[in-house]
Amino acid sequence: MTYQNVAVVGCGYWGKNLVRNFAQLDALRVVCDASHETLEKFKEQYGVEGVTDFEQVLDMPDVQAVVIATPASTHANLVLQALAAGKDVFVEKPLALTLEDALKIQTVASLRDRIVMVGHLLEYHPVLVKMRSLVQTGKIGQLQYLYSNRLSCGKVRTEENVLWSFAPHDICSILGFVNQMPISVQAVGGAYLGTVEDFCTINLQFEQNVKAHIFVSWFHPFKEQRLVLVGDRSTLVFDDVSVDEKLTIYEQQLQFQQHLPMLKNTKTVIPMNPAEPLKLECQHFLHCIETRQNPLTDIQNGIDVLTVLQASQLSLSSQGKIINLKEHQLVNA
Repeated sequence: MTYQNVAVVGCGYWGKNLVRNFAQLDALRVVCDASHETLEKFKEQYGVEGVTDFEQVLDMPDVQAVVIATPASTHANLVLQALAAGKDVFVEKPLALTLEDALKIQTVASLRDRIVMVGHLLEYHPVLVKMRSLVQTGKIGQLQYLYSNRLSCGKVRTEENVLWSFAPHDICSILGFVNQMPISVQAVGGAYLGTVEDFCTINLQFEQNVKAHIFVSWFHPFKEQRLVLVGDRSTLVFDDVSVDEKLTIYEQQLQFQQHLPMLKNTKTVIPMNPAEPLKLECQHFLHCIETRQNPLTDIQNGIDVLTVLQASQLSLSSQGKIINLKEHQLVNA
């Protein structure tokens, strides 16, 4: 099927990548941005219409879906407007800034029978897809603990802290692998370059003694994007910075040396398809529009991630207090 029905709203730092991908997929109908210069650039580059008024997008009957890549504080309002106009929606993470807004989106989407997909990009990465398959088939055995590092030395945000900017990807992946919500969350961080936290560590406690921790920072000497899943049989390591060793499996063997137990690992690099995750994510959204299939990263997925983000922020604002999700009514008792 050929698409000519997607509007991208917000064409800046990340939105321009969505514009490129939907244009390459022959799906881009119109772009919407406050910058006339940006609109002229994309009109010339892709031959599409450009508007500054979101209402114009909503009034276009041939626009079936709206892709929202604006600041997080605007997400809920724009999503609700798009749903009210009968549009399917792809919204960049986070879905909203409050659970109240996220639940309102869920209700309206259900009433209007519209698709809402959240841009949790990492879930569409070929390595994550392969890791899910390996975990589901028992390759690593019983999952015991996980950790994720997302570190960089680059763009410093001022409108949101590093928890809200970086951690949604890692929270989403960890929730998917554990397949349950955490019992408790603890977060600590620090603001050194401005008024919002530049680094944050988050500890998650799950049922069956499964633990996870996340380290995010844009105030770091080098770039690292690493996700590690430790099972009782083997360990999976996703290194998104590596060129040749994106996914590695370490087979664990318990040996004895001089009557002392020693763990030995056998390393194997798993070859991976170099497909662009963002293109795969955009293709998935278009497929969901056509088939009316529920997206992999649907509203409930967005709500779950937002729940952990809110608990983490509450802990961060309370100097690292452990937040029990049920006690704080962040999940159903």
